[in-house]
Amino acid sequence: MKIETITPEYVEFIPKELKAGKLYVSEKYSIAAHLCACGCGNKVVTPLSPASWSLKVKGNSVSLRPSIGNWDFPCKSHYWITNNTIDWSREFSEAEIKSVRRRDAIDKENEIDQVNLERIKLTLQPRTQIETPQPPSLFESIKNWLKNIFS
Repeated sequence: MKIETITPEYVEFIPKELKAGKLYVSEKYSIAAHLCACGCGNKVVTPLSPASWSLKVKGNSVSLRPSIGNWDFPCKSHYWITNNTIDWSREFSEAEIKSVRRRDAIDKENEIDQVNLERIKLTLQPRTQIETPQPPSLFESIKNWLKNIFS
C-alpha cells in the first residue's frame, strides 16, 4: 500500500527493522533510510552528501533532494519527499535512468576530487612555527654567572 506522508525520526544508528511511514535520519553518520513508499517493503538508504542527497529540515518536516528513484527494485518507484509528503513522479525510461546514473557517477567523482583537494591544501599549508627558546650566548652566560657570584 502506497504511503502519502512520512515522519522523520532522528537516530544515531539506523534500526534493523524499519517501520513504514518513518524516515530514519542519522545526522552523526550522514545517512537516512526508509521503507519504499510504494509499500513493497524494500529498504531505501540515502547517503547525505553534496553528491548524493540533501536533507532540509523545517520545524518538524523534512524534504529530501533529489528524488528517490528505486530503479533497482522490482517496483521501480520514483518519488520526492517534500515537507513530509510523498510526491509521486512519473516513470523514467531506461535511457533516462542511464542518464541519471551517469550524472550521479560524475557528481560523486567531483565530490571525491573536491574532498581530496581540500586534504591536499591542508597538508601543504605552512605549519605554525613553535618558538623554541635559544640558549644564552657565551657572553650572557658569563654575565649571569658573575651576577650570581657577586650578588
